[in-house]
Amino acid sequence: MKLYIKYMVSLRCKLMVKYELEKLDLAYTTVELGIVDLKKGITDELKQQLKLNLGVIGLELLDDEKSILVNKIKNVIIEMIHYSDEVLKVNYSDYISETLDYDYTYLSNLFSEVNGITIQHFIINHKIERVKELLLYDEMNLTEISHRLHYSSVAHLSNQFKKVTGQSPSFYKKIGKKRKSNLE
Repeated sequence: MKLYIKYMVSLRCKLMVKYELEKLDLAYTTVELGIVDLKKGITDELKQQLKLNLGVIGLELLDDEKSILVNKIKNVIIEMIHYSDEVLKVNYSDYISETLDYDYTYLSNLFSEVNGITIQHFIINHKIERVKELLLYDEMNLTEISHRLHYSSVAHLSNQFKKVTGQSPSFYKKIGKKRKSNLE
């Protein structure tokens, strides 16, 4: 039995969900971003308790199909941008559509209806967050980052970064280094 969980976007979230499942003695086979695969069914009472426990830690157990599908879209995007080192051979819309086995136009319209922003804006926001992380790790230069995150050029990345954050990537990196040295 699969359960779908909203706002589950990090490894820490996965650990918290595993903890909550174990607390309720719910056996699972896998816990992935946004999805839990239980070994067997769950009673309504246990499901309600899990829903309450997850709510306390800022997560939400999803019930309706639209929310579940939108959550799957978000998880595909987050996985693709934050956790995959693979260079995509297709564009984002094709990848999302193929992964979820739905027409992209349908997914796009549903996503916008439920979230109030487009899939493209969601992708841009997460790409910029990933750029911030990579800048602060200081393991890659801007050219490598732009290639890894499928920007057409460093200039395109820089323009988009400034548009979203109000700062240039180099300024952001300089401030990050300054903060880091102040903490040490």
